[in-house]
Parts: sequence; structure tokens; C-alpha cells
Amino acid sequence: MKYIQTEYSGPLNGTVHIPGAKNSSLALLAAACLADNIVTLEGIPHIDDVRLIADIGRDIGLKLTQAGGQVIIDPRWIHSSVIDPGKASSYRASYYFVGALLSKFGRVTIGLPGGDDFVSRPMDQHIKVFQALGAQVRIFKDYYEVEAAELRGADIYFDTITSGATMNAMMMAVLAKGRTQLHNAAVDPEVCDTARFLNQLGARIYGAGTDRIRIEGVPYLNGGFHTVIPDRLIAGAFLMAAGLNGGQITVKDVIPEHLGSCLAKLEEVGLHVECGENSITAYGSGLLKATRIRAGMYPSFATDLQQPMTALLLQAQGKSIVTDRVYPKRFAHVPQLRRLGAEIEIRQESAFIRGGLPLRGGWVHATDVRAGICMLMAGFTAEGSTCITGVEHIERGYEDVIGSFRSIGGKLSMRELDAQEISSRIHMQG
Repeated sequence: MKYIQTEYSGPLNGTVHIPGAKNSSLALLAAACLADNIVTLEGIPHIDDVRLIADIGRDIGLKLTQAGGQVIIDPRWIHSSVIDPGKASSYRASYYFVGALLSKFGRVTIGLPGGDDFVSRPMDQHIKVFQALGAQVRIFKDYYEVEAAELRGADIYFDTITSGATMNAMMMAVLAKGRTQLHNAAVDPEVCDTARFLNQLGARIYGAGTDRIRIEGVPYLNGGFHTVIPDRLIAGAFLMAAGLNGGQITVKDVIPEHLGSCLAKLEEVGLHVECGENSITAYGSGLLKATRIRAGMYPSFATDLQQPMTALLLQAQGKSIVTDRVYPKRFAHVPQLRRLGAEIEIRQESAFIRGGLPLRGGWVHATDVRAGICMLMAGFTAEGSTCITGVEHIERGYEDVIGSFRSIGGKLSMRELDAQEISSRIHMQG
């Protein structure tokens, strides 16, 4: 079994180039199935979720090849809309294949979505989209089936803001007959990126980036070329790392406007931030102030950044509070941080953090990709060695986590031990 071992690393300094956004890439790769010709995507990250999509694509006839920094997708050979339930359940965004394949095949069979589990992320808004556009949904034990003889435009009012369901609705509506209007739509950069991509293929999507999106159905989509936006969540985590022990980190190939709320909080806790046209530099002073974080949908502070931010706040003197109303159960990293000596109390949807206490190394487990980055950051500040299991979760979202953090001075390495030996060491730690 693989694990990552970190050591106290002192100030982290250097430059990191940010890859394409994972959350955008997963939608774009599925959306390419809507096209009637070859699609080229640039900037798709080399991560496990993307490799899984390529594997699913091969099963259904989608031809996907990587050439340098580009992914070339040929959807003309897709012959099936039955997605292997085991593969689909391995990652959360498998539901995009419904929006991408239903208009062409009339029926999609797919496993229930998996990936990071924040107490069963609900599918209800996706199902609402499917049904509103004229599909029937049947849910079984390990998979579900969506069927529609014809898709027709509709007015859809989301009960809660959801980027995944907004993107899925756009995919499904572009080839539906008539007009679709999405109300209370998500305004995330990834939603805008998906809309731009579909419009380049010939879709007619208006208003992406606002809470009301209009889609005029078209009969077909062409091929095309698109560059994925940078991953704002990876960029945010690296900028936070500059504050751990008073370092200086520059992230390049970013869109600073996508990180507004994150940068404001970094300034608030004591980092100095400078923005260029496509770069951001964070300077850590070594003195951090406690603060209060309220995670929300974009443009609020991202729920995906509250976990690495917690690692930073462990270094801030005083009491900080992190509240997450997007995924109130997204605190599986807290018991792991306690194993390193952190004092954090959970009350309902908030974590109360007593910062400024020394951390000591130990064995911890990453339950999802952002929790894994939180563990790495905590390990860089802890005395001794910190060993992190659950590496597969980190590799779902970071293409070279070891190389990236080493490039800025992080002391970490990938190691391997027998699972029984790891279990024994964790048990000894208590």
C-alpha cells in the first residue's frame, strides 16, 4: 500500500505552474461526446479521474488520445450508452455522461456516482433536470437508467445552487428541441468554461456566469478546439502553503479573478498577495491571525479550499472558525488532524480551531483529495514524520503532487508498505 511521508519543511519558496481545472475537465470530456466531429482539448490534467474517463470512453467506442498537452477526442465511433457501473461509481462526475449521451441514444444506463463522499452528495437536482427535459429515471441498487424518446426544452428552477447539475443541464439542453431556461444557476468559472466550449461547437447558450442561463436547442454540434481554464482550487492551496512557515510562492498560468474570495482571506490572516496578469504571488510573514471562514458557492470562499485553509489556520494564534454550509459533513480531516495534536472541535456545520499549538508527526488518512492536501500541509509544519494513507484520493485531483511540492521545498516522498504493517503502526499510534 502506498503512502506519502512528509517532514517538517521550513518556509516553502518557489514557483508552481497550475494545470487545467479538474472540475472543468471532467465536464468537458463528457460534453465532447455531444459533438459530431473531432474535438481537441488543451490543458486537461493527467489525473486518475481523467484516466478513468478514458477507460469508460474505450468501453463505449469513444476514441481518446493524448498528444503532448492536448487530448484529442473522436466521438463519431460511440456505439453504446451503457456505462460500466463499477467504473462510473469510482468518481462523482460520472453523471455528465447522461447529459452528454441521452440525446443521441435515447437511453443511458450508468452506475450511481462515487468519488469523495461527503455523506452521499445528492443527485436530486440532476434528476430534476432529466425529468424536466422529458426523461424517465429508474433507480436500481447499483445503477440508474435514464430514458427519453425526445428531449424538449423547459424552464428549470434549481432548489439549491449546484454547479454539477447546471453543467449537466446545459449539456442535455443544447440538443433538445426548443428553449431551456435555468433559474438559480451556478455562476462558477467551470460553468462558464463549459458553456464557452459548447458554444464553440455550435451550441447557443446565453447568460453563463449569471444565475439565469438560456439555451436554444440546435440540431447538432461540430468539432472544435478549446483550452481548459486553470484550476483555481489547486492554485489556492499552493498560495496557502506560502503562509505555513513564512515562505513565498508564485502560481503561474492562473486567472486571478477566479480567486477573489480566497485572496481576500489570505490577506486577512496576514499574507501579502500580489497579482499579475496570469500569476499570483503570496508572501508569508510568519505571523498569522485567526479568522472566520464561511464556505459557500462561488464567488464565496470555496468549500474545496476550507480543508487546506484549516491546515493554515492551525498556525494562526487564537481561535478560528470554519463553517461549511455547502457540505456540512466535510470535516473528515478533523479527526486526522487531531492525531497530529491539533485542537479542533466540531459543532454542527462549524469547526472551532485553536491555532498556534505545535503539531507532531504521526499516521493519518486522506478521505478525499482536499483532505489529502490538508494533511500534506499539516505535515510540513509538524515535528518529525507524518505518514499519509489514502494516496489514491490525492491522485484523483493532483497530477504530480510529490514533484509539485518538492519544487517549492516541501520534504515528502512516496513510499510503500504492506497494508498489515501500516495497520499495525496506526494501531500503535492510537
